[in-house]
Amino acid sequence: MEDTSQPAYDALLLVSFGGPERPEDVMPFLENVLRGKPVPRERMLEVAEHYYRLGGVSPINAQNRALIGALEAELQARGPNLPIYWGNRNWPPLLADALGQMAADGVRRGLAFFTSAFSSYSGCRQYLENIAQAQAEVGPSAPRIDKLRAFYNHPGFIEATADRVQAALDQIPAPRRAGADLIFTAHSIPVAMANHCRYEAQLQEACRLVAGQLGRGDWRLAYQSRSGPPSQPWLSPDILDLLRQRAAEQAPGGHTNDVVVAPIGFISDHMEVLFDLDVEAQDLCRELGLNMVRAATVGIHPKFVAMIRELIVERLDPLAERRALGALGPCHDVCAADCCLSGRAN
Repeated sequence: MEDTSQPAYDALLLVSFGGPERPEDVMPFLENVLRGKPVPRERMLEVAEHYYRLGGVSPINAQNRALIGALEAELQARGPNLPIYWGNRNWPPLLADALGQMAADGVRRGLAFFTSAFSSYSGCRQYLENIAQAQAEVGPSAPRIDKLRAFYNHPGFIEATADRVQAALDQIPAPRRAGADLIFTAHSIPVAMANHCRYEAQLQEACRLVAGQLGRGDWRLAYQSRSGPPSQPWLSPDILDLLRQRAAEQAPGGHTNDVVVAPIGFISDHMEVLFDLDVEAQDLCRELGLNMVRAATVGIHPKFVAMIRELIVERLDPLAERRALGALGPCHDVCAADCCLSGRAN
């Protein structure tokens, strides 16, 4: 077996979306996010109000710092001893700054962990493009970066998610718990983009695996956080539409009014989870007479943090087990040239 005390990689790079950390950052941040995208300005201003309503600060950066701290402790306790760097797509710390610091520190080859469990253009390929742009900015000294595989069906992600959903179910009185609806959510993407990746299939499989861990055969998948123009088809049903349907279907003496909403498509409770679910969906449920309990995301769940270490170890050691639940098996390490295309015309 390969000696992982002298790894082939010098560092780990956490790659994420980024978010504003003060109210005056909100508009510049959203302009970065939406540059070149066919999103009406009215929608951008609407989203800005979401941030202002919650203090003008996105929780995503603080949550990434917490994840880095937990992962540093995991690597120090169990190895391999790799330094962790952090770079965002849309707001400091930016990827070019992270790669520049890695180069200055003598890092030649790094592994990248993307804060997205599923394969799509915006959750995978676009990050690879962002890294390539950052490498070009840094120049010849920029380190090589290899992405860790997608982890939507890794036991660490599935078990941590199941624990979070069970904790939500436990908030419902025991006599009503079995009758509670279970709805998973994920970020919607344009149908044209979904046609070029396995996003939907991976989401369906992850939902099935989590529900299976909980002994639940009844569940539904909905989408949230749509941002495109009304003329552009996006994945559906929207969580708000599904909640309305759920209330309309309710028959006297039938289901209970309890709904557990689990944002399986996100790994941390950032702005889209807090506003789209904790504000909009929760307000609608109160209007509809539904008792909604929102499950937490995996965050720094110990099983999830241990999973990231496993993904690192399997890339260092070709004989290491590549764990995955279900029939689809572990994801590939290297993306094909036509993998996760944007679906947009060039």
